[in-house]
Amino acid sequence: MPLRPRLITFDILGTVLDWRSGLEAACHAAGRTLGHGEFDRIVDAQAALEHGPYLTYTTIARRSLADTLGLPDAQVTAISDSIGAWPLYNDAPLLRTLMQIAPCAAMTNSDRAHGEAIQAHLGFKLDTWQCAEETRLYKPDPGFWRHMSRLRGIAPGADWWHVSAYADYDLRVANDIGLTTVFVDRPHARPGAANYDVGDLRGLLSLLS
Repeated sequence: MPLRPRLITFDILGTVLDWRSGLEAACHAAGRTLGHGEFDRIVDAQAALEHGPYLTYTTIARRSLADTLGLPDAQVTAISDSIGAWPLYNDAPLLRTLMQIAPCAAMTNSDRAHGEAIQAHLGFKLDTWQCAEETRLYKPDPGFWRHMSRLRGIAPGADWWHVSAYADYDLRVANDIGLTTVFVDRPHARPGAANYDVGDLRGLLSLLS
């Protein structure tokens, strides 16, 4: 049986919320169907902007869409304004059950408004919702984890579990600071080393049950 967690933190965009399907549908609704590889190009453009001076995630989303796809302001605004309404993975309601095992917290490169919309869609709030608009930092900056450590009063260690579909944004840093890491194999995932690999949140729940 794995060490029982004192805290479970989750990446949200791409791990709980279906980032790729949401962006593809929003672009299509705005009149621009994404071609092969364009989603990854947008994600990489966002990562580059996140390494610069702080901008809100909404601003980063708009700039990445304009720079990568050459879309006009009206279209990028319509797409970025829809982020909080993008579909959740069908196992996302299991977060409520996981909260009975340990406190569950979001660690997300997004804005406060996105957190409010996503939790409204879930139908409940997580124990803590930490977003980039609060930290003024973006993952994978280790300061993002230090902020959560102070917020929850927990030192990095094996009893803090971090769950993500992304090695580049999340798992690499979480491994480096000694957390127990869980890779979730979502359709758009960037795999890397983790203590556990699961197919979805059902696999995580089984691991902890």
